[in-house]
Amino acid sequence: MTVEYTKSRVQFGRPIGSFQALKHRMADMYVLVESARSAAYRAAAALDESGGNTSTALDLAAARRHCSEAFAAVAGETVQLHGGIAITWEHDAHLYFKRAHGDTQLFGMPHRPLARPA
Repeated sequence: MTVEYTKSRVQFGRPIGSFQALKHRMADMYVLVESARSAAYRAAAALDESGGNTSTALDLAAARRHCSEAFAAVAGETVQLHGGIAITWEHDAHLYFKRAHGDTQLFGMPHRPLARPA
């Protein structure tokens, strides 16, 4: 969604996606998404291998934390890169931003320390 927008939005006679600063921000977003995906896959594999016992609690907690942090960061960057259109009802970017912050309120802050399972 954001990459398509930055390719089509023209400012100063060229697409904003061609500006180096925005390329770096989108690359950082991509890294966050892919690392969150890897953490989720690792947690799913650990859960599958464990047969449901509690030895995978740390893997699950780490994946939850990383995915929550990545979601909030990427949603915030999406709003920034889209500019004013992102907070209008006509665009979906604000929905992701609200969901990321709502999940934080519902499931707890992702940056609290991971506790070792007993």
